[in-house]
Formats: sequence, structure tokens, C-alpha cells
Amino acid sequence: MAEAVLIDLFGLKLNSQKNCHLTLLKTLKAVRYHHAAKAKFLCLMDCSNISCEKDGTRDNCDLETSSGLADVLREFEIVSSSGLAASLYTIKQRLDEKDLTSIKVILPVHRKALVKAFIDRLFTDVYTFEFEDLQMPLRGGLLKQPTEMNMITAQELEEIQNEIETYLRSLPALKGELTIITSPIIPDIFIHGFTTRTGGISYIPTLSSFNLFSSSKRRDPKAVVQENLRRLANAAGFDAEKFYRIKTDHGSDIWILGRKEPESYDGITTNQKGVTIAALGADCIPIVFADPVKKACGVAHSGWRGTLLGVAMATVNAMIAEYGCRVEDVTVVLGPSIGPCCFTLPKETAKAFHNLDPKCVRLFDSPNPYIDLRKATRILLEQGGVLPQNIQDLNRDLNLCTSCHPDKFFSHVRDGLNFGTQLGFISIRE
Repeated sequence: MAEAVLIDLFGLKLNSQKNCHLTLLKTLKAVRYHHAAKAKFLCLMDCSNISCEKDGTRDNCDLETSSGLADVLREFEIVSSSGLAASLYTIKQRLDEKDLTSIKVILPVHRKALVKAFIDRLFTDVYTFEFEDLQMPLRGGLLKQPTEMNMITAQELEEIQNEIETYLRSLPALKGELTIITSPIIPDIFIHGFTTRTGGISYIPTLSSFNLFSSSKRRDPKAVVQENLRRLANAAGFDAEKFYRIKTDHGSDIWILGRKEPESYDGITTNQKGVTIAALGADCIPIVFADPVKKACGVAHSGWRGTLLGVAMATVNAMIAEYGCRVEDVTVVLGPSIGPCCFTLPKETAKAFHNLDPKCVRLFDSPNPYIDLRKATRILLEQGGVLPQNIQDLNRDLNLCTSCHPDKFFSHVRDGLNFGTQLGFISIRE
């Protein structure tokens, strides 16, 4: 049984004949009868045209029908917007407020393909949809519904995408202004920074507001993440169309941009101007690398597995091998991550960090010692030849624990599976 029922009356033009409104009344009563007991949300999408009036009179719609229709309508939440993107996004917000994921959509057969196309772009696999045909009179009386449109043309898909993008661009930023943290040790020939959680349009509490990653397991669709990215690109001054995120595998594989892209990797390097590369993070460390001499840069995602596997130094070595960088010219900035105050591992796993340096572990004799990923990363970078003064890991907001600062950062440890994601990015100015 669906948790929510949505009836699509968008654009349905009811005439003033009594039988039209009686049919609508019977339809709504049937929906209420079958779903009201189980469904937690009954919604009508766009019923601005439902009226028993014609030319200011009620000649063709008796008071009983009018009163009955009004009574039934009160049991439904009504969403009426100028466009389908705005209506469905408003409904999505109501569903998320109620933590509902199973939705039945009752709609005219000829609108099914169109509505599905919007739903595919505004919802993720967290939600399940079931579709049912709505039998309703169209203008002119009780008419047979048009044939179902099974295909949406490429032009229609582009129009759908444009409508969604235009609507999302109109939404105000939430939770404060967009904030980018930068490092003084990265030269100005690079555009770089680390995002915080403010200034985006994601409204779900654990994703609010500047979430920059979409997956099938989260409620933020790609369209929302893409709008957040567009706002970041505008603020930072890079091209959102030339943007590449790491495909995390918690390993140490590096993608040299321009070569064949691996299925997964935790580092990217490039010397191409105008291309932005980014590392995700929501407790794991997003790391940015820059060589102003050879004009090359890199990013890495370093969780505890990647740290032990040496992903940070693997990124430096890729820059050395591919672009002729010298290790002493490479600067490295560690973005916001979880601190040793909040991150624990089982003692067996913690031994590897203790073997690297006892200072990387706190309360080592406990069953779940606390781990300092940032210290471990610095030690491994220095062992690889990166100059200590070329590593920034403790200055300004960069060393704030992501788990301890819910106002500034997302955190997987703190927020659970539906966590938001910030990132570190860098590009070479054109």
C-alpha cells in the first residue's frame, strides 16, 4: 500500500456540466476510500480549474455536488504551481518532511510519460512510484482519454531539463551564504578551495544546504546537486561544464586526466588549463595538490583505508611521473575532515596507524582507539619527500573536525547514511 497518493489534475479543463463534477467527486471519493486508511499523504496537483461556476452562476452544478466536492477537497493537500517542476518539487518537500518514499501517482494516461520524465530528474531511487490511470472527463464532456505517449522526444527532454534548471535557479540559498575556504600556500595561478555546507538549495536536514554529491541512496537528485555546483562555479570562477569528481573506492588508484578513465579512483591529476578536479569528503580528507613550477595539480580522497594505502603520496608520485614535477615544488593542503576527537577504529585496525607513528593513535590500549588521519597523512607525505612547510593541515578552518561542527560541515559519522558531502577543488587558470 502506498504511503502517499498523488492525483495529477494539471491542466485538466473541467467544463461546467454537472456530470463532469460528479465524476470528479466520485473519483476523489474512490481514492479516499481505497487509500485514506493507509496513506499518510493525499495530494491533488493543480486543481485551480475545479469550479462549479460558469459566468458567475451555478446553473449546471447543484449545491449538493458543490458542497460534496468542497468537503472531499479538504481531505487532500492541494499543490498548484505554474509549472510541473515547481509542483513536483513542492510535493517532494512535503514527502521528505513526512519521511515518505512509496508514492502512487494517479494521472491521465496521456501525461504518464511526461510526468515520469520529470520524476526521473527530481527524485532518486530512494523513492518508489506506482502509476495508475485516471479516468476523467475532458473539455466537452465525458471523452475517451488520448492515447498514451510512450516516448518523449529529445526536444521535449531538453525542455523538461530547462524547466527544472530554471526553477531550481530561482530558489533562495539556505543556511547562510556560500563559503569557500582557501589556503595561502596555493599560488594564485590556481583556482582552489574547500566548500562548507552553507549557501545551497538542498533542504533535507542532513544534506542541507550545499550538498555536492548525489547517489541512489540519498534523497538529493542530480539536478539539485548540479545547481549547487553551478553556484559554486560562479562563486569560485571555474567552468562547471569542465568539472570532474573522484569516483571513490577508498583505495590509492589515480586517474591521469586525459587518459582512459578507470571505473573507480581516489585521486586525479591534470595539467590542463580551465579544467576543475575535485575530491569529495564528509569526514574523509579532501586533499589538494599544486605545483606552480610545472603548472600541474591534483586532488585525492583520503579515508582511513586510503591513508594507509598512501593515496596522498600516490597522487604526488603521479604528478612527478606524468608532468616532471619535483617533489620539493609540490604544495599540499588537507581539507576539513574528522578529527582524532571523534574518529575511532577497532584496535586491530588501529595497529597500522600505531606502527606508522604512535602519535597517530590516542588511547591505543582501548578496544576502539582514536585515530588522527591528518597526522598520519602528513607523516606519509614527509616520508615521501614533500617539504614540511609545503603541507598545510592545521591552519584556519581547515583543521576543524567535521563531526564537531554541524553548522559548517557534513559528517558521515555524525549524520548517518543520508549524509551530505563537501569537496575540495582545484584548477589551473586559463
